[in-house]
Amino acid sequence: MATKEEHVRKPDWLKIKLNTNEHYTGLKKLMRENRLHTVCEEAKCPNIHECWAVRRTATFMILGSVCTRACRFCAVKTGLPTELDWQEPERVAESVRIMNLKHVVVTAVARDDLKDGGAAVFAETVRAIRRKNPFTTIEVLPSDMGGVYENLKTLMDARPDILNHNIETVRRLTPRVRARATYERSLEFLRRAKELQPDIPTKSSIMIGLGETKEEIIEAMDDLRANHVDILTIGQYLQPTKKHLKVVKYYHPDEFQELKEIALSKGFSHCEAGPLVRSSYHADEQVNEAAKARQLKA
Repeated sequence: MATKEEHVRKPDWLKIKLNTNEHYTGLKKLMRENRLHTVCEEAKCPNIHECWAVRRTATFMILGSVCTRACRFCAVKTGLPTELDWQEPERVAESVRIMNLKHVVVTAVARDDLKDGGAAVFAETVRAIRRKNPFTTIEVLPSDMGGVYENLKTLMDARPDILNHNIETVRRLTPRVRARATYERSLEFLRRAKELQPDIPTKSSIMIGLGETKEEIIEAMDDLRANHVDILTIGQYLQPTKKHLKVVKYYHPDEFQELKEIALSKGFSHCEAGPLVRSSYHADEQVNEAAKARQLKA
């Protein structure tokens, strides 16, 4: 554990392989031409080179690039958004078509300035992707949309293939790590999503290394399973800038493997766990696993 004055040294297993081949540069150019944002860039995701250059996948971030919340772990800009672009869903759908994606993740900044939390634009983005890309599976990763049931219903009525909403951290650390969001509201959001569309898998993610205990991580797993969450991702928290929360501990890959085994033993249909795992990491594989699980239950 580090004191308040010192930084924990980043271990060797967190080294990132850079790959700026034509897939990476082409995708970056496409995003700029279509005035689109990706969480890969805005949140400084460590997997951007693997996803863009090797897997040719990306997580689109809609509803602008300015978030109304100032979470202490996140690098996305905070402020009062002015952008609400109703042409954005079509541009996202067209980019998915050009990229020929088999699976797409759509996330968004929190828009607490909007009565519906951005649900209508979110839902229209799902429908636009469906129209232009009928064989592409779609995962959505919204904020809690203020915890308003009608906002969630608007999104779930568009029938994404996976509903992803992150609890981010354990119960005790939530007030320190997240802004406005609460642990219980996120659990309720996930439970209600499953109640609205029981056949759509739900998913959540936890960052570790912020000072939580192993027992608290396991408690969070139990809380998610109690609210019928199907898929879990666990990744190492990395401090994006000096203004953000410091890393308290870097977990070893063996510890992530142990957590993955515990998660699977608790009934999650799929779990990704590792130092560089993020919420949408290998999301294409997760949707396939979820589909297999549904077929086995049928």
